[in-house]
Amino acid sequence: MAGAPAVSEAGSGSQRADERVPLRTLAPLAVQHLLVMISGPISSAFLLTGALHLTPEAGANLLAALFLMSGIGTALQSLGPWRIGARMPFVMLPGGAAVALFIQIAQAAGPATAVGAVLITGLFLLVAAPLFAALMRFFPAVVLGSMIIVIGLNLIKITAGLLVDTSAGPSVRSLVLAGVTVLAVVLAYRLLPERWRRFAVLLGVAAGTGLAAALGQLGHQRAGGPVLAWPTPLPFGAPVFSLLASLPLLLYAIGAMAEATGQTVLNGEAIGVRVDARRAVPRTIRGDAVTSLLSGLVGGPLMVTSGENIGIVRMSGVRSRYVTLGTAALLAVLAFVAPVARLIGDIPAPVVGGAGIVVFAMITVLGVRLLRTVDLGSDAALMTATLAILAGALPVVAPTLYQALPPTPRLVLGSGVTMAALVGVLANVVCRGLASGGVASGGVVTGGVVTGDDGPAQAAAAGWQESVGSRVGRRGSARS
Repeated sequence: MAGAPAVSEAGSGSQRADERVPLRTLAPLAVQHLLVMISGPISSAFLLTGALHLTPEAGANLLAALFLMSGIGTALQSLGPWRIGARMPFVMLPGGAAVALFIQIAQAAGPATAVGAVLITGLFLLVAAPLFAALMRFFPAVVLGSMIIVIGLNLIKITAGLLVDTSAGPSVRSLVLAGVTVLAVVLAYRLLPERWRRFAVLLGVAAGTGLAAALGQLGHQRAGGPVLAWPTPLPFGAPVFSLLASLPLLLYAIGAMAEATGQTVLNGEAIGVRVDARRAVPRTIRGDAVTSLLSGLVGGPLMVTSGENIGIVRMSGVRSRYVTLGTAALLAVLAFVAPVARLIGDIPAPVVGGAGIVVFAMITVLGVRLLRTVDLGSDAALMTATLAILAGALPVVAPTLYQALPPTPRLVLGSGVTMAALVGVLANVVCRGLASGGVASGGVVTGGVVTGDDGPAQAAAAGWQESVGSRVGRRGSARS
């Protein structure tokens, strides 16, 4: 049908995706989608505010910006105007790993350079959307798994600094707040019914905040101030564009495109259609790209599609993309209600850090899980993973290692994700050889599935489907 998602028909799935839902049904479902994904922008704003030492006002403006960008991205993916967006019930969030990379670039070269990196990467996504399958052949599972492990380690390192980020410096009280938060997250995830586990991080933050209130450790930004607020354009000043500084995000974007493939296929299954990946996936990626460009203009990180709401689509049986359009409207409203941002700003940094280290440790474990799909009994795969993780972990565990070098090589060598990707790709090429039927023997290994040359986009989608569908706590995102 005209204007429908790029799919092959499977029953009435595409018609149901276009179905207009009565408000009495749409409203509670839109709220449910919101509750599932809202921890993404909140946790991202926490991390950015703490790691970049932003003022409470700047942190509140950043949270408003992330709510608004999530709303705009969700609307684009739901409506799909001008082939921007999948025209499916998607929601969008700040990418969890992308937040860490934004922080890394900002700490190394300044926030304005991090904003420039987001804008460069957004443009790259627009250009590379039709070509991503060709790029993925250089990033088999052994390289991607190594990169994810390094991203997780870097996130843990950054977030651990929040555990003692108090005005009084390191203290037993800070460690207690962080410890209680971690314990609450773990217990909620292990003991609650499955439908409640997605809220484990928020429940952990609530427990840590409750203890902080009892100890008199909450902030006091709730009183006073305006009722309405709005994001600040270019809060860090004019963007500074540096291709070298942008390398970590550009390399991450390749993996994000592969993940968008899996998300699109899963969403198609949820609404009952067979997705034509060659047409639908570029639309999804263009939605990510345009939203990321807008996010950079308000000082935000790269934005990505989220699979966290797909379970709600399946469970509720309501497949209409107008439900997530309702979620987009709710996100836009939240962006302009200043007391919400001020209330969130009261939460102590050790509580945020305690929740963050659990989520980001999971990212590291996801990298290990991806490496399990690789035959590490092969000398080539083992050496590729070894060299990639070694090159990526060195700047994380020894950040002053390259201080004596000139600025340009220091910037490249000091980025763990960049080094894991570059060394991993080079090691894989050298160890296996491009002439042996591709970078990886027998085709491209993506998400544990070997793909051939006939239909790489569809095969990549199938390979990522299981990984994306079972991903935990993405946005921790954060996703995440």
